[in-house]
Amino acid sequence: MLAAIDLGSNSFRLYIGKYENGVIHVFKSVREPNRLAAGLDDNGRLSEKSMQSGLKALHKLRGVLDQYPITRIRAVATSTLRVAINAQDFLHEAEKVLGYPIEVISGEEEGRLIYLGVIYALASADEERLVIDVGGGSTELSNGKNFLSVPTGALALYEQMGAIPGPEYKKWAKDFFRELNLKPFAKRDSYFVGGTAVALGMLAKEMQNFDANALEGQTIFVADIERIIIHLSNLSKELRNSMPGLEQGRGDVIICGLYWIRSLCEKLKIDSIKISTLGLRFGLLCD
Repeated sequence: MLAAIDLGSNSFRLYIGKYENGVIHVFKSVREPNRLAAGLDDNGRLSEKSMQSGLKALHKLRGVLDQYPITRIRAVATSTLRVAINAQDFLHEAEKVLGYPIEVISGEEEGRLIYLGVIYALASADEERLVIDVGGGSTELSNGKNFLSVPTGALALYEQMGAIPGPEYKKWAKDFFRELNLKPFAKRDSYFVGGTAVALGMLAKEMQNFDANALEGQTIFVADIERIIIHLSNLSKELRNSMPGLEQGRGDVIICGLYWIRSLCEKLKIDSIKISTLGLRFGLLCD
């Protein structure tokens, strides 16, 4: 059996799967929210509270792993542990809890693995497509040839601007995009992955329960994203967090995540996107 663990900025996630007859089958998926990135102070140091929350999440994942005869496992850490100045302190304890080594991967490697995971499931994998993973603390863009890691995401924007961005967002976005070269990624069939994208897909389809098969490849127009932003902005925090797909605190950060997806669509000159439930963990299994 194979296992893949993603220590992200907003949650830690686990896939357990099997490789049979040339196909990877995922039969166990676990998400443990912890908002590790929220514990970063202005000096880039993780708080003791956030590290303990992360270790608690890993204890739970270890409990799941112990139920299966895992033969190969790869655990990776992404944006928050790339930048935290005391990341090694956390990783030292985290590896004790998990019982396996944890690799801090670059944004480019993260983008490569995400692309690999999404393309694996497509019928014509040789066709060049754009894959975008909107995470909590970073966003990865990849088209198979070019990879770009951008240091912002749904949780990072929430920490900066609150649950519903105000007029300052427009200026921030203008200044932020000025520093980016997005030309290699523009005007392509685009697949969005990550928690914000999956939540968007569930909201667009008004799904009551997560269904990977129903979400995979779902098309959403930018106009739909705008409609959902308006709807969510008129709801209370409590109502947002009670909606399917927005539980466990996702409702706090979803509007910021949707603002960011909408901005990416505008800059990339695309009027619709596709949703994929695959990504980094599946890419780890494929790799």
